[in-house]
Amino acid sequence: MFGKVFRWTFAVALSGFLFGFDTAVISGADQPIQKLWATSPSFHSFFVMSMALWGTVIGALSAGSPTDRWGRKTTLFLIGILFLISALGSAWAWDPYSFSFFRFIGGIGVGASSVAAPTYIAEIAPAHDRGKLGAMYQFNIVLGILIAFLTNYLVGIMVGVDQWRLMLGLEVIPAALFCIMVLRVPRSPRWLILKADREEEARSILRMLNPNVDIEVAVQRIKNSDLTKKHHGFFSGRYRFPIFLAFLIAAFNQLSGINFVLYFAPRIFEMAGLQADIALLSSIGIGLTNLFFTFLGVYLIDRLGRRTLMIWGSLGYIISLSTIAWAFMSGAEGMVVVYFVFAFIASHAVGQGAVIWVFISEIFPNQVRAYGQSLGTGTHWIFAALITATTLPIIEALGNNPWVLFAFFTGMMVLQLLFVLFVMPETKGASLEELEEKLVLNS
Repeated sequence: MFGKVFRWTFAVALSGFLFGFDTAVISGADQPIQKLWATSPSFHSFFVMSMALWGTVIGALSAGSPTDRWGRKTTLFLIGILFLISALGSAWAWDPYSFSFFRFIGGIGVGASSVAAPTYIAEIAPAHDRGKLGAMYQFNIVLGILIAFLTNYLVGIMVGVDQWRLMLGLEVIPAALFCIMVLRVPRSPRWLILKADREEEARSILRMLNPNVDIEVAVQRIKNSDLTKKHHGFFSGRYRFPIFLAFLIAAFNQLSGINFVLYFAPRIFEMAGLQADIALLSSIGIGLTNLFFTFLGVYLIDRLGRRTLMIWGSLGYIISLSTIAWAFMSGAEGMVVVYFVFAFIASHAVGQGAVIWVFISEIFPNQVRAYGQSLGTGTHWIFAALITATTLPIIEALGNNPWVLFAFFTGMMVLQLLFVLFVMPETKGASLEELEEKLVLNS
């Protein structure tokens, strides 16, 4: 049973690999593209580098409707097509405007995948394994980031650092593989019952998912979910606590500065005094650190719980970010920045990185899960786009010394720690229907 669930989860979570690859591969093209098209820092930051992120905002905010109407599986297949178009178009772009357009298309795919994939995984995963299965999406994200950094480096040393078209075009391979694999997964049984009125098909899938569980009881519990009896508008106030939780965890995720570091890692290391080739190589270290500590987070999330990982991650954020700010402010950059950027990545991977997509997919009831996931991920990507669009002009205004940015991120992580300690509930081990009662009916 778990073997089938794992295979289906892995296939769907491959969209996370595309998410991660698409996010990080641009770091290798950042400076070559700016030189090629002679764009200003403001134009380059807002229109070129952050355009994919504006696409993710659109994709995340609009994905709730197709995920509910067409189903999780169909939506995921269409997302794979968007990644294919984006990879081919970005590699063949003829000016910054065409490049931005195709990056925008890929961004829609990233945003939509962050809604459809965690929703699907949460709905097929057994309660006691939902954390680790849900975190496979994040694991694939960081694997994609690592492979993007690695291929950027290999292309750079074997072909040339200006060969950004090849760096971006390599995404065609995993995009095509994802489209093939996602066609082989079944539909979500909760979607089949609550949205498609295909109960018999849902029963057969539930039998594969839970052969030792009374299927009739499982089906009835889904059908009798409180929100199928009396419908409420998403913003009616009924779901105010889950909405509040999703908004804050998503906002804090980006207010840590994670996308700033991933997008501009080589540039940050160069500002710290590293040579360009060493800076690019150090980016691979970011990917390896991210992968290892994400694996640790996946291992611990169902053992220690979501809140414990968030507490430790928040403390790691505060220590690493404040040290980086001090290093840039005092002139003690060099390897101090490199080491504590790695510590920052580790803190993110074991905390926010492992938790965010699992937590948002758990806290909303069956009837509105796709819309809740859309709100949470939309918030995440709005903050990501704003931060990416403004950081280069801010750094330029600061004289290429980003200590103020890192100090700001430190302050935000102090607020995140307070949120986790005093507001965030624990969700591990409970069924989705039990969490509905806890977070909606009793809140």
